[in-house]
Amino acid sequence: MAVSLPLSVLADHPAYAGHFPGQPILPGVVLLDEVLHAVAVRLGLGDAVGEIKSAKLVRPVTPGEPLSLNYVQTAAGVFRFEVMAGERLAASGVVAFAATGVAGGAQ
Repeated sequence: MAVSLPLSVLADHPAYAGHFPGQPILPGVVLLDEVLHAVAVRLGLGDAVGEIKSAKLVRPVTPGEPLSLNYVQTAAGVFRFEVMAGERLAASGVVAFAATGVAGGAQ
């Protein structure tokens, strides 16, 4: 079953400040961290450590763009995801969490 969640990265997030002056974009590492955190919270894992198995950053995310996360579980603790910036794909990939307590999770 697919899950869709909004991602909230404020337009004044400090990562935009130096990446890149005059044409700020969200660093990919910040976007991927948001994905890991959102999935962990949704599954009730709190601050569990997840692992990025694969990721493709398709297009830059600029300040103020509405972001949404779509994911589906593919195996115990493994999730395929897409991050949309408005109607456009911004990133996709696979994340995994330790099998402890992540059989099906709260979806």
